[in-house]
Amino acid sequence: MRHAARALLVALAVAALIAAAYLYLQPRPQSLAELIAAAKRGGKTPLLVAGKTSGDIDVKYTCQGEDVSPPISWKPVPGAAGYALIVYDPDAPRGVFIHWLIYNIPSTVSSLPEGVPPAPLTKLGLQGLNDFHRLGYGGPCPPPGPPHHYHFLLLALDSKLDLRPGATARELLEAARGHVIAYGEAVLTYRRG
Repeated sequence: MRHAARALLVALAVAALIAAAYLYLQPRPQSLAELIAAAKRGGKTPLLVAGKTSGDIDVKYTCQGEDVSPPISWKPVPGAAGYALIVYDPDAPRGVFIHWLIYNIPSTVSSLPEGVPPAPLTKLGLQGLNDFHRLGYGGPCPPPGPPHHYHFLLLALDSKLDLRPGATARELLEAARGHVIAYGEAVLTYRRG
């Protein structure tokens, strides 16, 4: 009887060790910042946001202005099947804050007009859910304090993404993994007055 109890305890200990090793060896989920950094692959393409690559974002495109999306343009990337655009603030108090997601932008498109409506489906592509919990663009609206940096990140992709309207940034970045052939980035700043 003692021998059977000892064998059972050893078997349980071995099972616990195997389970712990399995959990330890599982890849940990990447943070949003890590997914964004990993997406910056391939060559770089110029990206203009309201005619700028850096500097201050115009108040018009913020929560203190009209809160409409700025005009964005880029040079077409040879071989791109489409594009995705992510606008984010890495300086937000709780980490990366997503302001806009638009994806499955057709390869024939090389600019987005000012004021893209917050609709689930447009001729310009599909829009995802921002961190204001709505579709479309949500302009910079930082708390008072130092200026925040707003990254406009364009991904040129070798295929269309299998995503529905309203995808999250994590879903977009995971779907884009292995499909980015080039990227463009403009970083603008804004300080709430």
